[in-house]
Parts: sequence; C-alpha cells; structure tokens
Amino acid sequence: MNVEELMRDALREQAAEQPPLRAGFADQVLAVRRRRRARRFASVAVATAAVVAVAVGVPLLDGGRQDVRPAGVLDPGETRAHPDQSPPRELIQAGDATMAAYYTTDSVKQTARKYHTTRTYWLLNERTGRYEKDSRWSYVAVAPGLKTAAVLERTIPTRRIGLLDLTTGKVARWIAVEQGVGGVAFSHDGRKLVATTYSADPDVVTRAPGDTTGTSFSMPDTMPRTGFYVLDVASGKGPWREIGGPHDSMDMSEINIRQDFALSRSGQYVWSGLTSEPGMQFYDLHGREVPVPADERYLDWFVQAGLSPDGKRAAGDFAGKTMKTSSWITDLGTGRKTEVHGQQLLAWADNESLIAWDIDKDGGNEFHNRLVLVTVGSDRTVPLSGFRKGNDGAGGRWTPVFAERR
Repeated sequence: MNVEELMRDALREQAAEQPPLRAGFADQVLAVRRRRRARRFASVAVATAAVVAVAVGVPLLDGGRQDVRPAGVLDPGETRAHPDQSPPRELIQAGDATMAAYYTTDSVKQTARKYHTTRTYWLLNERTGRYEKDSRWSYVAVAPGLKTAAVLERTIPTRRIGLLDLTTGKVARWIAVEQGVGGVAFSHDGRKLVATTYSADPDVVTRAPGDTTGTSFSMPDTMPRTGFYVLDVASGKGPWREIGGPHDSMDMSEINIRQDFALSRSGQYVWSGLTSEPGMQFYDLHGREVPVPADERYLDWFVQAGLSPDGKRAAGDFAGKTMKTSSWITDLGTGRKTEVHGQQLLAWADNESLIAWDIDKDGGNEFHNRLVLVTVGSDRTVPLSGFRKGNDGAGGRWTPVFAERR
C-alpha cells in the first residue's frame, strides 16, 4: 500500500467518526455563494473564477531552447501534496492539474468610502518547485504547459499586456492595445487571449453608507466594462469589440463592477457571467449575442473547473444532498447529475477526478477549507494543502491559479 492509499484510508476512518453537520449548513454555504456573486465576478480561467487560466505554452517563448524537465516538477499524471502548508510553499499537483500560482487580496483604503482590491501573486518556479512572490502584477493568467503567463501591470486599465516567460521570470514580449485592459484569460488551446477592456479600474469599490464590514457596496451609475479583444497570441493581433454592461435594463445592484470575459471551450465564443438569469451571456467573436452552446449549457460561471478534459462532464454548483459537503457533476450526454465530494470544484485532474476546496472535519466553519483531490463515484478524498484561515474576504487568504500541464 502506497502513501496515498494510506492517507485516503486514514481520512475515511476519520470521516466515519465525524459528527453530522449542524442544521442549515448547506443553506449557509449556498448563501455564501450568493453573496460572492453579488460582490465580484470570477474570470474563468475563474474565474473565479477567478481565476483559473487554462491554455498551452506558446511557441513564441520557446526560442529554440531544449525542453528540459526541471528537477522540482513532476510529469503529468503524478500527484504532489503538502497538507502541512497553507499557503503552499512547494508544488501542488494532481494528475494534469498544476497549481501554477496563488494570490492573496487586500482591501486598500483610498478615500473614506473607496477601497481598492489589490492582488499579490506567488508564481511557481519550475526549477525549484517552489512558489515565489512577484509583486509586479495586478493580474496574472497562466497558460498550460506552465511556460507562459499573461500579466497586467499594477495600474489598470493598461494599454499593454505582458507575455511573461515563467522559466526566466522576464517579460518576453509586450502586446500593445488601444483600449485599456483590466483582465485576461487564455483559450483552451492557448493560441488566443481574451482581454476585457474597462474605462476605469474594476477593482475600485465604494462601500455603501454605514457599511462597516466591507460586504456592502454602492454600484456606479454606469459600469466601466467597455468590451473585449480576442488576440492571436503569436502575432498579438486582434480586433476590439465594444460590449458594455450585461443588460441596460438590469438593476445595477444585481451586477458587479468586474465582469471579465472568458473564451468557450471551442474558442468560437466569449462569455461573461451574470448574477441573475440567464447566468451566462455568450457572444460570437464579432460581439453579437448568441445562444448558450450545447456543450456549455450545464456550466455555472462561478464554478472554476468547467468541462472535463474529454468534454463529456460539467462541474457544477454546491449540492450537499447525501454528503456533508458535495458538488454536482453533470453528464452532458444524458443530463444526469452525480454528487462528488468537495465544497467548490476548482480544476479537473483527469476525466474522473477533480481538485476542490473542502472543509475541516467537524464542519464548524465553512471557510476553514483546504485543497483536496476528489473522485467521481468514490467516498475518498486526498488532502493537497493545509487549511485556509479567516473568513471569506479576510486579508491574507490565498486563492489558487491552476493550469493544465501538457
């Protein structure tokens, strides 16, 4: 029996001894989801999400050099966990999903009521297998293959996008744009980059009068999102499409200031999330609204894992039906839903397993969660990180950025 099997058996034994969750726990987690939807949008690649960013390493950064596997990094399909580390100091990987970076957020006071949500990133150094602080960037999207990241400088909106070589830590090339950019995400194949444009910094928020907790915000009269670019990564070229807020008729209290775009799995459409029905709005590459593609009809914008690698399953929202904490997996062919362990699904490790957030053993605090590996049809979970501290929105809580190793 290997270490992973021993760990799984030990967790199963512990789970059998756990008391049931208190009444209303599932409703509380769902309420948390609703509050998150009303506060911010994940840039999928979330994402949320936030945001998870998935793509391939781009040829322009190869420079003809030989691809040598760094000593600190595992091959695809292998797993490395550090249940004693939070935030992680060393590589976390499960199957094809690698935690390429993580970030913390702080609310920086600008005026009596205005605050700026500031991210600080730690990027994986593949040569050492450790995460290293890089405070140069306001926003980072990592491509699969972990060779390249799209980065934005501290002041946004910005009129240039950096392509960061993750091996050297240097910007290999800048892509200049005419419209100010505030968010970026790669396509699934990594050959395209969607850049969301804004007229003002989308991370500046105004607290509502009387708010003392930082959870109630006043919405601006007009939303700062202006549109998107879909750029060819190799050439840096692509047209800008003008798209404003989700719906002119929507109640401004029901939408968020940051409303980043992401690309569909096929790369033929872009989408953004909505905090009310229909939940996700899709556009073609010319900026025209289109119906939800058939293979993405079961997706929720705030669930970062998205489609399975083979495109046959969709990761869904919190379930909490027959398990203490669980989420839905939907079969795209039949529409059948299956529960899988995990409070929030973050990335697919393979077609059967996912990386998720899950809570501590007593279930006393839904925010006291850690990264775990879960498998469809199995009761076993494998811890990958230590537990996060503090409540939602607390300073210093870390958020992972996953990329697929190809």
